[in-house]
Amino acid sequence: MHGLIRGHWQLLALTALLFALWQTPVVLPLKILIVFLHELSHAAALLFTGGTVERLTIVPQEGGAVIGRGGSRFITLSAGYLGSLLIGATLLIVAVRTHLDRVVFAGLGALILAATGLYVRDGFALGFGLITGAGMVASAKYLPRDLNDLFLRVIGLASMIYVPYDIFDDTIRRSFLQSDARMLAEEFGGSTLLWGGSWLALSLIVIGLSLRYGLGADSNFRPDQKHDQRT
Repeated sequence: MHGLIRGHWQLLALTALLFALWQTPVVLPLKILIVFLHELSHAAALLFTGGTVERLTIVPQEGGAVIGRGGSRFITLSAGYLGSLLIGATLLIVAVRTHLDRVVFAGLGALILAATGLYVRDGFALGFGLITGAGMVASAKYLPRDLNDLFLRVIGLASMIYVPYDIFDDTIRRSFLQSDARMLAEEFGGSTLLWGGSWLALSLIVIGLSLRYGLGADSNFRPDQKHDQRT
């Protein structure tokens, strides 16, 4: 246990800080970003299964929607929570295990900008997407690698906290909501609790595997071991 704490104390401290601030406005932009990634995952699944995306939107109340046609309805509905979680886990592992902080953060920003330009039409979502995407690209270009590494860790950890909580809150605690799981149950059978519970179990498995095999024995940031190179 002592070795675990010593090797990962920074991530543990960052996780504790996120939990402490979770219900405050400080973390709200992170939550909205994860909602954007959730909707982006729906859109990607729709496109990859042969459909078309007509519109993507998010709202300040941590909600959002994708409107499209065609594609696999089952895959598209299932992609939101797990897709945003996989993005978050990937960002965390990239920050901890590689030197690609700038490249990945700039790529994420460019993806958000592209999705915003192609599919977002309403004011709040448009402003959020443009500001967030441009901010990520600018951060990757102008800010120290240390800060980009930190940003990736924060987004990754926030996703790992937010996604399972949101699945539980939307599909189990308040199963009456018109959630992805409810729509899946209405169109393919089963129940909201069944699909929500399955997604919750899968999300916890993804988180466990990411932490067990993705972080290695030590996840602490050491500037002397990662050279600040612009890529």
